[in-house]
Amino acid sequence: MNDRRFPWVILVPARPGATEIVDLEAADRARLMEEIALVSGVMRDLFSPTKLNVAALGNVVAQLHVHVIARFASDDAWPRPVWGSPAEPYRADEIDRTLALLRDRLSP
Repeated sequence: MNDRRFPWVILVPARPGATEIVDLEAADRARLMEEIALVSGVMRDLFSPTKLNVAALGNVVAQLHVHVIARFASDDAWPRPVWGSPAEPYRADEIDRTLALLRDRLSP
């Protein structure tokens, strides 16, 4: 997610038409949980957040997707949810650096 205040990854299972986690077959649900755990661990290691927020809301976009957000007691929205707060886009150098860190740790 392009908001420099919160390291934020969105996982989208490649299952067209899936809108809820329960729409996934058991093996796909298990894989999604493992991917959430992997991304959460990487986010915790890289950013040392106060708390990790994990959510599958889908009120605006129906396609199943899961947000993994690193939150900090010092962030602009703490302790409220990040939803509805105007985004502060990354600068080009920031997004490149952040994506490189994540890709390096998440690549097989």
